[in-house]
Amino acid sequence: MKLGEKIRYLREVEGSLRGLDRAMTQQELVRAIRAEMDTAVSQSYLSQIESGARPHLTNTTRLLLARFFKVHPGYLVDDPEGYHAELLSEARMHSRTDEDKLDLWLISGAERFRRDPELRRALLAAAEHDDTRRCLLLLAAILETPSLADRLLEVLRPELAPRRKQDAKTNGAEKRIADKRSAARNGDRNLGRTARESSLHRKERR
Repeated sequence: MKLGEKIRYLREVEGSLRGLDRAMTQQELVRAIRAEMDTAVSQSYLSQIESGARPHLTNTTRLLLARFFKVHPGYLVDDPEGYHAELLSEARMHSRTDEDKLDLWLISGAERFRRDPELRRALLAAAEHDDTRRCLLLLAAILETPSLADRLLEVLRPELAPRRKQDAKTNGAEKRIADKRSAARNGDRNLGRTARESSLHRKERR
């Protein structure tokens, strides 16, 4: 993917995230950067980058746009030929369907979580699926069904299950210790009460 295409799709994703239901315009992007980043980039400069008239960003502008879009600065360069072709074909880049908006949003999210490879892979897997919307609806149905997510996780990703089981064991052990301490305190109080009552009885008999 070329740098200009990346800026265009990031404007698309940012517009969706901000509730515009469309891509941010270049002018809207310029205003948002000025308001939120306390610095500026010109609309004509963005236009030249997106059109390919300028093939590269300056390092300062790359860092600025990376902070604004919350992507890694290394992402804002031309990709090698064929890179991510399976995820973002030319036709999908220019499409405005809801399915493509979901894909762009997920891919953008994947770039924002590059330091968490498993989460990044999960987001890209959903974006690669032929029916992304159905994937997300399925996830919602799983999460809304009591204990189903835990059971599926134990079957499909058992290495993640022991952590929760160990937490449950730890919590259970801590509860048992707390219960014993509480019972001991109650026993001490009862013993003290019995001793005081016995002393009072002896005094009354005298």
